[in-house]
Amino acid sequence: MSSPHDFDFFHGDWDVLHRRRTDFLDPESDWEEFPGASRCRPLFGGAANLDEVDMPQLSAQGATLRLFDPKTGRWSLNWASSISGTLFPPVFGRFENGRGEFYGDDSYDGKEVRVRFVWSGISATSARWEQAFRVDGADGWVTNWIMEFTRPSGTTAG
Repeated sequence: MSSPHDFDFFHGDWDVLHRRRTDFLDPESDWEEFPGASRCRPLFGGAANLDEVDMPQLSAQGATLRLFDPKTGRWSLNWASSISGTLFPPVFGRFENGRGEFYGDDSYDGKEVRVRFVWSGISATSARWEQAFRVDGADGWVTNWIMEFTRPSGTTAG
């Protein structure tokens, strides 16, 4: 069952290895890989948090505001990009058995897409996030962005 402390593991500093598809809708497209960094801080006593991820190779930053709704037991994840200067539609979900799954609707390249974020492999020193899209009427999900988080040497949770 989800709780307001599901994302406590994520507080603090992280090194990030990004892998993303060159075409988010093509499961056969190439992967590109690049490093980054992230910092997350708690808000509202842990029932919310804000992280900023730096992606120098893209000359971009992103920020996610996560909010826990105690009435529904669900989280909303709200992503903003420095490239577009916009807040994307949120994804909603929860953690069960150490894995978080979050779903929402968006558009990409003029097509309506269903979005899935998955948090897995969570420990004090590592975590994995992945994004997948599914175009209406298409079979299956196309995983198009993976972030592998590891604690920088000599640091601990925030």
